[in-house]
Amino acid sequence: MSEVLDEAAARVVAWAVGRPARAGSRRVLAVEGRSGAGKTTLARAVAARLGAPLIHMDDLYAGWDGLDQGVAALRDWVLTPLAEGRPAVWRRWDWAAGAYAEEHPVPDAGWLVVEGVGAGGRALRPYTSGLIWVDSPTVIRRRRALDRDGQTYAPHWARWARHEDAFYAAEEVRENADLIIENGE
Repeated sequence: MSEVLDEAAARVVAWAVGRPARAGSRRVLAVEGRSGAGKTTLARAVAARLGAPLIHMDDLYAGWDGLDQGVAALRDWVLTPLAEGRPAVWRRWDWAAGAYAEEHPVPDAGWLVVEGVGAGGRALRPYTSGLIWVDSPTVIRRRRALDRDGQTYAPHWARWARHEDAFYAAEEVRENADLIIENGE
């Protein structure tokens, strides 16, 4: 991890320790931003510092057009059960098979970090203790995403960007972020 993201993770954790639990006894941090912004890297560092389980929205989307379904899955499978004091179990989307696959119980912990487009959606905010937006210029985001996922993602970049555009216009996620992390490197 770069020094900039390491400092950002320290900033997020220092800010987060004062946040209230809103999903039962669990404090949930949502790390949001457009594809390639650096959400996963930041979320991993924050989760490691907090000793928190980490859920990736990429594991919940029902395919390239499944953003809204992924948000509903996070709410229904994870956040609502936690808020009600019940165990939470989510199912991973198998991108190759085009179907939900095995179940993953959410480990007991005081924290949960969720990262990905949709993690800061309006339907999820009643459960989240904080919303972090990771911002990065489009040219850098695209390079990172294609370096990370190569030709698997390349044909879907514009399609996914349209989903992001519609979601962010309707949900006003960046406007409701508690912290904004600039990641221009």
